[in-house]
Amino acid sequence: MKLPFAPKPGHNNEDKEALGKRAYKMAFDYEKKYGACPQCVLTTVKETVGYVTDETIKASHGLSGGGGLTGAGACGALTGGLMALSCKRGRARNRFGLGKSINNFKVGNELVERFQKEYGGVTCQHLQQQFTGRSYNLWNAKEYAEFDKARQDQCARATALVTQWVVELI
Repeated sequence: MKLPFAPKPGHNNEDKEALGKRAYKMAFDYEKKYGACPQCVLTTVKETVGYVTDETIKASHGLSGGGGLTGAGACGALTGGLMALSCKRGRARNRFGLGKSINNFKVGNELVERFQKEYGGVTCQHLQQQFTGRSYNLWNAKEYAEFDKARQDQCARATALVTQWVVELI
């Protein structure tokens, strides 16, 4: 029986850098076409290296736009990346009593540090400000349309970069 979270067959044979570049393009295209950055990260990870389930992809939807489209929380692409890493390295429920599984935190910290170095912060509002010069109320249709136009492909590039890093770290 093949488990839904198992690695994709043969992915270890493909150079991690080449696989990361392929994941970058896939995630970029998904974000431009469908939006919901954490789902785009997780879907691409599932389709390139495995580990991620459809339930995980579904559960990430509310993390978009800094969580509930508030902008106040971490970038959805980053949270999707952390979820993807945890799909492989995270602590299972039956291991709660066996410690904190610190290795997952180490690799998650590496992802966050790369993101902070690249973007200077981690919140959706910070990225909005960096990409467009201001932040937006994503619940206001007019402001969302302004943001969508002003950001151009910046969110897609952030989503793609996080995905590439995750594929290389996994």
